Amino acid sequence: MSAGEALKKNIGFWSATAIVIGSIIGSGVFMKPATMAAQTASPIWLLLIWVIAGLFSLFGALINAEVGAMFPKSGGHYVYLKYMYNDLFGFLYGWAAFAVINTAAVASISFVCAQYADYFLHLPRFSSETEKSLVLPLPFIGKLYPLANFGVKLLAIALTSGITFINYRSAKAGTRLQVVTTIIKLVVIGALIFGIFFSGNGSVENFWTPSSNPKQSWQLLGGLIAALTGAFMAYDGWINVNFVAGEIKEPNKNIPRSLLIGVFVCMIVYVLVNQAYLYVLPVDQMAGSSLVASDAIAIALGKTSGAIVAALIVICTFGAVNGNILASARVTYAMGSDRLFFSWTGKTHSKYKTPGNALWLHGIWTIVLILSGSFDMLADMFTFIAWVVYLFGAIGIIILRKKYPDLPRPYKVWGYPFVPILFIAFASFYVVSTVWNDTISFINGDVPVINSVLGLLITVLGIPLYYFFRAKHGSRVDKVDKVDRVDKS
Repeated sequence: MSAGEALKKNIGFWSATAIVIGSIIGSGVFMKPATMAAQTASPIWLLLIWVIAGLFSLFGALINAEVGAMFPKSGGHYVYLKYMYNDLFGFLYGWAAFAVINTAAVASISFVCAQYADYFLHLPRFSSETEKSLVLPLPFIGKLYPLANFGVKLLAIALTSGITFINYRSAKAGTRLQVVTTIIKLVVIGALIFGIFFSGNGSVENFWTPSSNPKQSWQLLGGLIAALTGAFMAYDGWINVNFVAGEIKEPNKNIPRSLLIGVFVCMIVYVLVNQAYLYVLPVDQMAGSSLVASDAIAIALGKTSGAIVAALIVICTFGAVNGNILASARVTYAMGSDRLFFSWTGKTHSKYKTPGNALWLHGIWTIVLILSGSFDMLADMFTFIAWVVYLFGAIGIIILRKKYPDLPRPYKVWGYPFVPILFIAFASFYVVSTVWNDTISFINGDVPVINSVLGLLITVLGIPLYYFFRAKHGSRVDKVDKVDRVDKS
């Protein structure tokens, strides 16, 4: 049974679009702009970074829209890379998605959601001595303190477990929850933008007034690359709709439409929020802010800023957690269905018709990552590995045009071959420059490990696992070299 055949098609256009928007907009827009302002030291460069990252995310979404309409199966890039290259490529993505990309994303977002919910709940935590009493040293990574901020971690675990249970019981309930949370999210962000711009407490001159300490040459280039990582992290999540392609009604139409509209809406939202911050905070003040959204709202609306920002982040991250949990386990489910992973992860629940085993496996590993507390490292790692995958996916669309020239393409990427080539060039530059930047930071002693290289090593560790599952299941593994195996529904 190929992935997606036993799952019901419960997801319509608006639900698919909600998955795109809801998975993208999380805490990044409230937390990343200050760091990015410090890295660019220019309001114009800061705006351009958001636009550039948005455009290339949109190009990536358009590329995936063509492939998603060709192969409307649950599993996303796991399925696509098998057709583009071979089973090993597909498996390595699926393994990285489980080990790093998808579960780390959920762990990070869940923790941020719980952290800001703590503003209202005042969760208990252990004493400093107790928190440091349990230490897990990891070579080349650092020390992990599982008991640190334990009350927040327990809430993050409860959030992950609860949303996993909802999606385990009903895919329709999960998608409905996604639609509701996305609508609420857009409404409250719109109110934030409106409130800041119409407060009268800012200046449009902040949009072009440069920093008092501008960056030059290589320092500027390094800052722009680092800022792009933050922006791409904020935009990440658009791929989630491809994970549930096998459950989307009229996927040939709804996958491209939801990706195009969803990413474009997020791009507009991010640009407007960034400019709203700049309106009340000059770039130097913005760069020095520890909570940029809170500081901006404090200037615009008064001292209630802390509660407003905490509520905004809880709302936005809650929807992002649901969107990621709903979609990401479908990759592991697809691998299990193809018997390229533990076969029980590819079983559909007999009553609920959901990928229940895959959902709970993801939930358990996500809880482990939450307890580890290594969120900054995980965030950088999953962003980098995701863009390595996007790079190979963009190269793969050219391969598919040559490999399967006669295969029906309900949607063709706009501007082919220029858009894919431009995306490939940019993604290659980003991947190589990120490794270079991480290496320089490691040599200078700024970080204990090269996050990008560690992410690649974890991905490569999947190679022996692939051959283990191939040897175990042998001829039962799905083959993808015959066009007549493609689901054209």
